[in-house]
Amino acid sequence: MTDNNNTIIRVGDEPMTLINVFDVEPSKQQQLVELLTEGTEKVMRERPGFVSVNLLTSNDGTRVVNYAQWQSLEDVEAALADPEAQEYARRAGELAQATPHVYSVVAIRHAATEPWKSAA
Repeated sequence: MTDNNNTIIRVGDEPMTLINVFDVEPSKQQQLVELLTEGTEKVMRERPGFVSVNLLTSNDGTRVVNYAQWQSLEDVEAALADPEAQEYARRAGELAQATPHVYSVVAIRHAATEPWKSAA
């Protein structure tokens, strides 16, 4: 896989995607975004296998979604085991309730005329 540090969405097991949905009080949404941005810059982007992070905020202020991609499941697991990453996770947990899960892309559809692409 070519790693050009851009978000990649394609069918298959690479890259692996970690999606972490944070339920947050609207008054703390921006603080959480700043903490996640800092953790990405100081810790995650230096980890082996890092591809990209995208942060999304809900318009009502109650959620932040951290969409992170890694070259492999082992890279995800190693990053989550990093003591510095765990410290950022602890701090994020003080601001919001997190629900992280690792995903593989199984199907994609673009607006163009291409048909669905799937793992099946």
